[in-house]
Amino acid sequence: MPSEIDAAERLLNLVIALVNTTGRMTKEQVRTSVAGYHEADGGEAFERMFERDKDTLRELGIPLVTVTDPRHGDDIGYRVDLDAYELAPLELTPAELGVLALAAQLWQDRALRTDTSRALTKLRAVGQGAGATDLLPGLAPRVRPGGGALEPLLDAVQARRAVRFTYRAAATGEVRERVVEPWQLLGRRGGWVLIGLDRSRGAARSFRLSRIEGAVRAVGPDDAFGPPAADELERARAQWQGGGPERIATLAVAPERAGALRARAVAAPADAAELHGDPAFAPLLVGRDVVHVTFRAGWELAEEVVGYGDAVLVLDPPDAREHAIALLRTAARLDEQPSDEQPSDEEPSDEQEVSRG
Repeated sequence: MPSEIDAAERLLNLVIALVNTTGRMTKEQVRTSVAGYHEADGGEAFERMFERDKDTLRELGIPLVTVTDPRHGDDIGYRVDLDAYELAPLELTPAELGVLALAAQLWQDRALRTDTSRALTKLRAVGQGAGATDLLPGLAPRVRPGGGALEPLLDAVQARRAVRFTYRAAATGEVRERVVEPWQLLGRRGGWVLIGLDRSRGAARSFRLSRIEGAVRAVGPDDAFGPPAADELERARAQWQGGGPERIATLAVAPERAGALRARAVAAPADAAELHGDPAFAPLLVGRDVVHVTFRAGWELAEEVVGYGDAVLVLDPPDAREHAIALLRTAARLDEQPSDEQPSDEEPSDEQEVSRG
């Protein structure tokens, strides 16, 4: 047994003991059998520790009750009221289980796959019907794994601890070391992006995890910086998302496919009738529905659309269609990155300065 057990572990040991006792536990039984109380050799030290722990458990909402022995009124024991402590039975509708399954698919990174798969298996056991996770076809997130950088960055964001890593800039190809105060991790545009304060430049920046080279190392203590102001974080996210003014794309979608695109469909633009009448597009519309969606960057819409394969065709605008064609050609060759084929509307640099004004 270790020479010292901290208060949190001692409290956990006490809860486990009181939950599993068949009737009650007296103070003496607690002192001699629950790990963590051996440091208090009885007397006042134990009394102070035990009274403090009882108060803490009750403050945490654990229903600790006092039990007396009818034969010996001064023989007091303790236990946890299981009827009040146990959670209500968990019941998930098919839709709720489907949403959880969707979230679990996002966390299929190497570091987290085992935990999410195990959790989802347990949730399916209480869900309504084996096919509950089939309710969201076409909505599976398409986010590439974050690699070895994801887990340490998740920890750093939660602990508010600075990190150091080597980064390859998108625009220049420059490789240099960065020290960043991590604010938020976003899963979008087919990959993971870190938004935080670059200490060396004194400005908010965004970093794609796919361009981090080597290990991510923690720098300094936890709680080294406070959370950014809400408007500051919103500006950082808006600057990274960028993409120009909002436009409307016209898509030809196979029946009962691409549910995520259909869900955000908007009214047809003013020139839609002219486009539908173009004889060049007539063969593409046979057996398909015309769907209009809003977008900002042509390359971003293309990344989403090509994930549906031949179920979605881009009719308009031309730049989005060209991006989609470029991505499909790259996939067919399997020897280049999609960015090598992107036409004029390029993805903005993923290491952008964000105005802090």
